[in-house]
Amino acid sequence: MRKILISACLLGKKVRYDGGSLAVANQVVEQWRADGRIVSVCPEVEAGMSIPRKPAEISEGCGESVLSGDADVIERDGGRVTHEFLTGASIALDLCHKFNIDVAVLAEFSPSCGSSAIYDGSFSGKKMPGMGVTAALLRQHGVQVFSQHEIEEANKAIQQQSE
Repeated sequence: MRKILISACLLGKKVRYDGGSLAVANQVVEQWRADGRIVSVCPEVEAGMSIPRKPAEISEGCGESVLSGDADVIERDGGRVTHEFLTGASIALDLCHKFNIDVAVLAEFSPSCGSSAIYDGSFSGKKMPGMGVTAALLRQHGVQVFSQHEIEEANKAIQQQSE
């Protein structure tokens, strides 16, 4: 049975920067849970960051830019947390390798997990197209990454692999 990597906050775990969660109420996710398919991850927490923690955004780039060394992940007060975000992304990739995972559902807009849009680095609430660090690393290694708004598509991807 194929496993799926899911952001811990989407499963109701209070691991977000503000100590909250983004729990999704979805029948497909509940079935995955019942089937024992879910591998949960919060890249920032896995990298040793606290709960709560300072808000962070990618400055002048996106996840791919961070991976290539051309951008940093910066906290609102200017602290640089690029290393922690890279570490968390590597841990998520290691989980994918360990459990033979090639489908992930990650939290949209996160500087780690955003799969199609992230905050623009200005801490103004403005979003831009792009991926977070973890989403970008996983995609570079062939993992299909979906947001919490694309659970049906993720489920189809898993079903296609099982055929």
